[in-house]
Amino acid sequence: MEQHQSYISEGQVSSPNKSTMTSPFSAAKLVAKVNALATSPAAPRRTPARVNNSVPPSSSVDYKSMVDRLAEITSNQDVNSYYLAVHKILTQYLNCSFTAFGLFNETSKCINLKLIDKTENVYSSKIFGADSENPVSQCFYTRKIIYKDNVDFLNIAYFKGHSVSIIPMISVNKCVGVILLADRQVDPTEKLYNFIANYVALTMDNMSLIEKSQEHFNTDSLTQLYNHRGFQECLSKEIKNAEDSHTELSVVMLDVNNISKINRELGHVKGDEVIKLVAEKVKHNLRKSDIAGRYGGDEIAIILPKTDISEAKYIAEYITYSLSCCFVDDVGPVKVAVGVASYPECAKEQEKLLILAEQAMYISQAKGYKDGMSAIISSADYNFWDDTALKSYAEIISKRHAQMGVNFEEELLHKFNSEQINSQNHLEEIAKSLAGAIDAKDPYTKGHSTSVSRYSEALARAVNLPENEVERISLGALLHDVGKIGIPENVLKKPDKLSDDEWNIMKQHPVIGAEKVLKPNESLRDLIPIVKYHHEHVDGTGYPEHLKGDQIPLSAKIVAVADAFHALVSDRPYRKGLGLDVACDILLQGAGKQWDSDLVNKFIQIAPSLVGKI
Repeated sequence: MEQHQSYISEGQVSSPNKSTMTSPFSAAKLVAKVNALATSPAAPRRTPARVNNSVPPSSSVDYKSMVDRLAEITSNQDVNSYYLAVHKILTQYLNCSFTAFGLFNETSKCINLKLIDKTENVYSSKIFGADSENPVSQCFYTRKIIYKDNVDFLNIAYFKGHSVSIIPMISVNKCVGVILLADRQVDPTEKLYNFIANYVALTMDNMSLIEKSQEHFNTDSLTQLYNHRGFQECLSKEIKNAEDSHTELSVVMLDVNNISKINRELGHVKGDEVIKLVAEKVKHNLRKSDIAGRYGGDEIAIILPKTDISEAKYIAEYITYSLSCCFVDDVGPVKVAVGVASYPECAKEQEKLLILAEQAMYISQAKGYKDGMSAIISSADYNFWDDTALKSYAEIISKRHAQMGVNFEEELLHKFNSEQINSQNHLEEIAKSLAGAIDAKDPYTKGHSTSVSRYSEALARAVNLPENEVERISLGALLHDVGKIGIPENVLKKPDKLSDDEWNIMKQHPVIGAEKVLKPNESLRDLIPIVKYHHEHVDGTGYPEHLKGDQIPLSAKIVAVADAFHALVSDRPYRKGLGLDVACDILLQGAGKQWDSDLVNKFIQIAPSLVGKI
């Protein structure tokens, strides 16, 4: 029984306006070039072993029309929107299951891939240029098309088994990245596909030049501090200086409290007055080496070179004291939330350092004031798995997902698998926090994992299982839906019937949970059968492996009954929760087909004692 939970989804591309740019080629010239390329013989190559029979033969593809459409794309948009426009055309004509676009970053020496599937979900992957074994790097450096029978090298679970063609993007005799086309044999049109990839590369170069020509100065016009871009550039230089000199560096993040209310009730002029006052106080209380910038609409960030956390907190305390002595007409004393993070103690990476400072600032907002002063929080002051800390972290990662290509669930999972487990109680606490963080994404399924764990524990005791097995089932049930950490939000939240493609994605969650979450963590591997098989049916119609009868572990059968019952009696976006009698009738109807008959009968006996505790 599926529950539609909502997580931070893989980001959808956006399309902010930019100045119109002329396409690097005219449509007429493109078509002429294509006609010549499409009729030219291709160099021989080895044919991959796997061929997707659903892909139309090259002779049936209207390449002229496809290139016409590519030439018509205007470049007055951002990079992601351009990717999406090209993706739509390629998938329409070539029936690709996905496309991917990767640009090489000179600074990090990485190829940052944006992969888009048929339902326009966007996934991100980073390929290090030094990884000479990766086909993407090989294609980039050799400037030759590479064919692969699978895409395991991308480490994205949904697309395993797909063949792929990797094509270099060359602009002005320089390779700037790669394009990936899934399930497509480009032979005998290699030259044509090289031409399309190079056309996209040239367009991207032109867009980059226009963006640079439109850049503003690094100064924010309201506060006369650095603007966001200028602040980031300064921070990058200061981190490099700290690294070279083996010194510390701290970042202080200030957020003006109630600024939205001030703007709404008193007008934006009054809000700007408050922000300018904060900026002035910050400037007057900084040392010569310190740097301040307007990080966001109501956020001021400060770089404190050669400063550790304790010193940074002292400086922040002095600034907040100065602000508390300032009164603004109709507003009163100016109050801010304050977060602090330091290099290298808290993080060595610039983006992570800023995330931790911002997270600490969010926690400061939640804690409020003591004796009229702002709560100054550092990233060393809180437990990552604390509810407030998790919520703050989710908000920040969600806000930054589009620019970072990383979502909250991936970061949460990384933290979970790197956590040093020191006791069974510690393990249970972390598992409960992880499950709660996932459930909390959707108010309709909040508390689902906890309830399924409680029902499963009760049923395991009712069938007289040993205490250690009861505890194992309880923990496995708590994590039974953890694989939904990797399912896109638009699939999880969809209240209507899922399409075939969406349903195939949804059915991946037991395997993702088992392989991506539990398998890397030695202390959780014995829970894999519960998580992986809790959607198997006793008649063999379940997933992912169509097990039947006694092939399904008893622990997974127990969780399946508990999972289904909670789904029936709790509210969903598309219906209200069912009553106890109706839910039990549905379980009985499915006994012997979807669920084990003996377990259903035993559960119905204990259900009245459980349902009042939902």
